[in-house]
Amino acid sequence: MKYTSVFLWISLGFMFCVISSCQAQKQLIEGEEQTLVTENLRYYLYFPQDYDRDPETTFPLLLFLHGGGESGDSLPALTKNGPPKMLVEGKQFPFLVLAPQNPHKKQWWNIRAVMQLLDTIVTHNRVDPKRIYLTGLSRGGSAAWELAVQYPDRFAAMAVVCGMTPVPYASWINKKMPIWVFHGTEDTSIPFSESEDMVEVLKGMGHDVTFTIYEGVGHDSWVQAYQTEALYDWFMKQQME
Repeated sequence: MKYTSVFLWISLGFMFCVISSCQAQKQLIEGEEQTLVTENLRYYLYFPQDYDRDPETTFPLLLFLHGGGESGDSLPALTKNGPPKMLVEGKQFPFLVLAPQNPHKKQWWNIRAVMQLLDTIVTHNRVDPKRIYLTGLSRGGSAAWELAVQYPDRFAAMAVVCGMTPVPYASWINKKMPIWVFHGTEDTSIPFSESEDMVEVLKGMGHDVTFTIYEGVGHDSWVQAYQTEALYDWFMKQQME
């Protein structure tokens, strides 16, 4: 009788395990779905004065990513800051300038969509693929860091103005790409420490980093940063190997 009871309990336990396993298998299923995410990116594209002079000449291109304040559906809002503002004021650059607009006021940049746009522009215009430069301010500066992490072999140089930084991913950034960082010490939107910490880590890893610090300046450090003529001369000196 005693052995019969033990056998019965073992049998019941086995059945319970089988039933539980079947239930777990019904809860945990395998699946697969091909997704398609689209983004409507409006943009400005600037051509240098001498672009049409020689149909065989290729030109550098500067990809500019704006901040959160210019996001939305008003493309002229892009002309409030950075290179687009300088262009409408009459500034001439020796390279193409691509300035897309983030259509979402409360969302981060869709960097895959940005890269698709960049690829299209490069394919259909005379752009030197070894001289593509990247810059961004505030939310666009954060996106610039992300692009440098996710696409380490696409940009010849990068300038970031007051952007949040992915410090843990510093090792993913191409050591051959020169970087110039700008930030104001009194920035209350994106703390100065964001850039300070990233620059320290990158320099410790042997990266070529220039750090411009604006003492007493708040979040709008882009006003001074993009008026720095040396920045554009610096860009023009950079080329991927």
